[in-house]
Amino acid sequence: MLATFYTCSYQTPIGFLNLAATDTHLVSCLFSDIAYPTSPEQPVILQQTIDQLEEYFAGTRRQFDIPMQPDGTEFQQKVWANLSSIPFGKTVSYMAVARAVSGEKAIRAVGAANGKNPICLIVPCHRVIGSDGSLTGYAGGLWRKEWLLKHEGILKPTQQLTLF
Repeated sequence: MLATFYTCSYQTPIGFLNLAATDTHLVSCLFSDIAYPTSPEQPVILQQTIDQLEEYFAGTRRQFDIPMQPDGTEFQQKVWANLSSIPFGKTVSYMAVARAVSGEKAIRAVGAANGKNPICLIVPCHRVIGSDGSLTGYAGGLWRKEWLLKHEGILKPTQQLTLF
């Protein structure tokens, strides 16, 4: 039996987060400049996600506890699970993630998996930076990554990381 998917959009200070879910799990959360159409029926999981996103952007939530079911390979799932362990207000390098999931030689594969994260922000791929501290890669746009790191207090409001 195929799962039914529901969609909606949440307006953030930095664009829309387009959400997709089954009846029980969030499957996608991606930044966009354009809103998804809203499904006529909405499962509870989408409202829970919106509630937690509102708290995050208001500065009162540091960790999400949404049931998720991202679609990806076994390796991608390992990378995304590792990303989920990065605490609010902290960053790690792509190399550190590679070492944790498979070894240093997997750094490019980690970068690719990070870029294919279907549940951005909630699975905090924005907290992964270059080994030299540079801001490298973000599917939602580097300017959003910089904004999120400032929002979490990692960067001072006037500080900018080197963008690559």
